Amino acid sequence: MNQSLSKKEQTRRRMLDAASQGFRRHGFAGIGVDGIAKAAGVTSGAFYAHLGSKDAAFQAALIEGLDEVIQNIPLFQRDHNTEWVKAFADYYLGQPHREDLECGCAMASLTPEVVRGDKELHRLYEEKMTTIARIVAKGLGGGTQKNREARAWSMLGVLIGGLNVARGMNSLDIAETIADAIKSAAISAAGQTL
Repeated sequence: MNQSLSKKEQTRRRMLDAASQGFRRHGFAGIGVDGIAKAAGVTSGAFYAHLGSKDAAFQAALIEGLDEVIQNIPLFQRDHNTEWVKAFADYYLGQPHREDLECGCAMASLTPEVVRGDKELHRLYEEKMTTIARIVAKGLGGGTQKNREARAWSMLGVLIGGLNVARGMNSLDIAETIADAIKSAAISAAGQTL
C-alpha cells in the first residue's frame, strides 16, 4: 500500500479495491456491503462512512476501472507501435486475462451491470467509453476521424463481447478457439491485418 496516503485514504483505497474486485467477480447483485467491507477488512459502518452506498461504490469502481483502460491503451500504442492492436487483442483474450475476473477489464465485467443502472451511471459510462474509443481511434491508421472511431467501436465491441463469450465456456479448448477467432475479428474490425 502506498505509504504516502493517510490512514483514511488507505482505508478508502482498500474498500475501493474490494468493491471493484467484488463487483467484477460477482456482479452488482452478487455481493453486498457486508461482503465488500469484510474483503477490505473494515466494518460495514466504515464502508458507509467512506463510500456512502453500494451504488456509489459501484460508480466509483466503474470509473476507476474504465480509467485503467484509458491509461493502459496508450501504453500498448507506445510499446507496440503499429502492432499494438494485435498485442492488445492477444493480452485481452489471453487465458490469464480471461480467468482473472477480479482484476480483469472493467469494460467486459461491468458493462452488463451498467445496462441495469440509472441514467447517471449511463452518462458516466458513455463519457468514459467515448474517451476510450477516441484513444483507440487515435492509434488506428488511415481513413477519416469518423471512420477510425467507427473501427474503434467495432474493435471494442468485438473484444468485450468475445471475452465474455470465451469466459462463459466450460472447455478450455473451446474458449481458446473462441479467443483466437475473436482476436482475428477484432484486428479486422480495427482495419488491420494479421
